[in-house]
Amino acid sequence: MPNPNYITPEGARRLSEELGRLRSVDRPRIVQEVADAAAQGDRSENAEYIYGKKKLREIDRRMHYLTKRLESAVVVDPKEQKGDKVFFGAAVEVEDEDGKRHTYRIIGEDEIDSKTGHISWKSPVGRALLGKRPGDVVTVRRPAGDIEMEIVSVKYT
Repeated sequence: MPNPNYITPEGARRLSEELGRLRSVDRPRIVQEVADAAAQGDRSENAEYIYGKKKLREIDRRMHYLTKRLESAVVVDPKEQKGDKVFFGAAVEVEDEDGKRHTYRIIGEDEIDSKTGHISWKSPVGRALLGKRPGDVVTVRRPAGDIEMEIVSVKYT
């Protein structure tokens, strides 16, 4: 598999729930709105009809994207990981050059949330941390300049 779509069970569940909501709630509601707008007459100048069709295309595009991502998903449960080496799903505490500590969770591309420290395994920080152990120092290349971080701990939850 040249470009695997690794994802945690929680991430797969969230994508699946979003797809289900789009399919069973959002899309039928928009279809009804478009039908109601179409019944009002001239469609060429009907803003509700035009906006509804645009919204329907956006929903269909998102549903197609989610379907493809879920079809290619390789679900990896972090709870099954053992040891102190950084792999997919790890929560990694690091200390940077300034002595500040950060915790990152290495997850899939569809689960990224920088506010909570959830980063992709493909990100510069994620790639630098993979395969390392507590005590290892990694260098992360970034536009603002390289930064070194020491791995303090690795946990799988």
